[in-house]
Amino acid sequence: MIDVRNGTRDYTYKAIISERIIDWRRQPAIKVIDKPSRLSRARRLGFKAKNGFIIVRVRVRRGGLHRKEIKGGRRQRHSGLTGFVPAKSAQLIAETRASNQFSNLRVLNSYWVGEDGQYKWFEIIMVDPSNPEIKSDFDINWISENKHKRRVERGLTSSGKAMRGHRKG
Repeated sequence: MIDVRNGTRDYTYKAIISERIIDWRRQPAIKVIDKPSRLSRARRLGFKAKNGFIIVRVRVRRGGLHRKEIKGGRRQRHSGLTGFVPAKSAQLIAETRASNQFSNLRVLNSYWVGEDGQYKWFEIIMVDPSNPEIKSDFDINWISENKHKRRVERGLTSSGKAMRGHRKG
């Protein structure tokens, strides 16, 4: 962001993210990107800069369940409009959408990259199990086995385990 008073640029993380979010709003909800926005976080979650690793940025609406208003005479308390909270986190919803969009890839993990008043953005680390570089890499070739298909739907990613109660201590 440019400071109007003295014309200098403010390069804090918050300022950089807020500038990026302005661009992200105009982009599609699911977008393949060249490199991670938070490289250190992606590396901690298993990302490697090699063929077979794909980063996908997913946009998810913020807020609870938006239910259609019932027309007719009844009390609002009994109409089923208020107090609904989704069982899935926004991060797990983002992982599921990425998995459905790219069904030939497997979700390794994901992390938060930004939010504004209306949306949250997550970057999903996806792996191509049929890529020869992935098959030859000892650290990640486990994901090529058939038992790791549809990991997100079975709640086997980090956010899925949190939803299933495996993060309570």
